[in-house]
Amino acid sequence: MLEIQNLHFAYKKQEVLKGVDFVADKSECVCLLGENGAGKTTLFRCLLGLLRNYCGKILIDGVSSRELTVKETAKRIAYIPQAHAPVFNYSVFETVLMGTNALMKSYRTPSWAERALTEEMLELMGITHLAHRGYAEISGGERQLALIARALAQQSRILVMDEPTANLDYGNQFRVLKQVKRLAQQGYLIVLSTHNPEHALLFADRVLVLQRGRVALSGRPETVLEPEVINRVYGVMVERQTLRATWGEVPVLIPNTAVKIGCH
Repeated sequence: MLEIQNLHFAYKKQEVLKGVDFVADKSECVCLLGENGAGKTTLFRCLLGLLRNYCGKILIDGVSSRELTVKETAKRIAYIPQAHAPVFNYSVFETVLMGTNALMKSYRTPSWAERALTEEMLELMGITHLAHRGYAEISGGERQLALIARALAQQSRILVMDEPTANLDYGNQFRVLKQVKRLAQQGYLIVLSTHNPEHALLFADRVLVLQRGRVALSGRPETVLEPEVINRVYGVMVERQTLRATWGEVPVLIPNTAVKIGCH
């Protein structure tokens, strides 16, 4: 479980987070929405223990994050960044194996147990066939799946994802989010940010809308993501429609083409 109580954070004199509150539990995918500068990345940095001079409380499984060491935090919560270009062309297997570092004592090399765990996570994410490929040589979507596998190798049950579909093509966006949804169904707690409200409509169990450092709205995506909310947060007029697909009804947001580009 993750619980945040009255969280405030400021860079020098500029307050970025202003009394953020929310609770999330296992088997839940929570999606953070908000315009650039709303405080999403700062919130993640506080959750991960990278920023500690905040006011308020962050409880991870009932324990204050201030009381946890870096290694103890890594055993509870894992971070999946946006897809990035590596400096060294490690194999996908080696990249995922790095996630087991949180489970090992200092100066110990990975044993058969860590290698077996790595193979298990590769299989879980459906990328076993990429194990011996260079991480720098695979596609953006495949890299993102490898980063998720690396986080899973930490054996953390809380996964924090900062725009996991950024810079991915249309197909890879949905492949990654489908895997994210499956992990939530398997008992993981997922907290992710995105700039695409439709991703929240399709895959999230709950939406948290940040605006100027505060939680403006929280709830089920089909309830929260009304056209007036999208207009208030992003300055774009949309219509919400429901399309019928083979698996059921699908909500979509359609921008009003009458909106002039550049107007807010």
